[in-house]
Amino acid sequence: MMVEKLKVFADRMSQPSRAVLIFCRLNGIDFEEIKVDISKGHHLSSQFREVNPLQKVPAIVHGSFNLSESHAIIVYLNSAFPGIADHWYPSDIFRRAKINSVMDWHHSNLRHGTVNYVVNTVLGPATGRPLNPKAAAEAEKVLFSSLSKLEDIWLKGDGRFLLGGSQPSIADLSMVCELMQLEVLDEKNRSRILSPYKKVLQWIDDTRAATNPHFEEVHNILYRAKKKFEQQRSRVVETWTEPNDKIGGHSKM
Repeated sequence: MMVEKLKVFADRMSQPSRAVLIFCRLNGIDFEEIKVDISKGHHLSSQFREVNPLQKVPAIVHGSFNLSESHAIIVYLNSAFPGIADHWYPSDIFRRAKINSVMDWHHSNLRHGTVNYVVNTVLGPATGRPLNPKAAAEAEKVLFSSLSKLEDIWLKGDGRFLLGGSQPSIADLSMVCELMQLEVLDEKNRSRILSPYKKVLQWIDDTRAATNPHFEEVHNILYRAKKKFEQQRSRVVETWTEPNDKIGGHSKM
């Protein structure tokens, strides 16, 4: 029986959405991308609730089957579509279990730190939400702790990828997409966070190179957002550094 074309509901500003889209492109999976603009509240619509009652992206519809959560989606795609290279999600039960382990760790550590830091320093204020320095500071601690564990545990050894792999797995793709969200920070702040972790920086570069050109194409929206935020920051600086005569004149008293 013929199954309908896979539908992927995604917002490319969402890290997990990007991971699913890149995985599909890399593996030649025929799919239709359906854009769900979170900034416009599309994920809260009644139509999308029928796709995913949790009202989050990404989500997929494959025939009569609906699924949410990016890790579960990619694991499903790996099984549902033939010809996907073994390095993504190895058939070896021990390697597969290790990948499952690092992906479970990702959600409550690296993702928790990255999302909350970026939201409370850049994305929140950009959408009209107030700055939350306390939440940002707490998230930064989680982020630094996660980066240290990445450097010292998950990237331990001579392999270029997680768990000593010579080729990327679904965990590499998912977690590098996560860290790419730091692109929206100003360059000084991003460097402050990432520069102490040389293995992490090299791993990001290696994963991007191994998944191009699809990686860069899917991340174009993030690079455009980065430029927009840079322009906004520049305008704020210009406002604060204007000469006195432009912002009220010199006192004649």
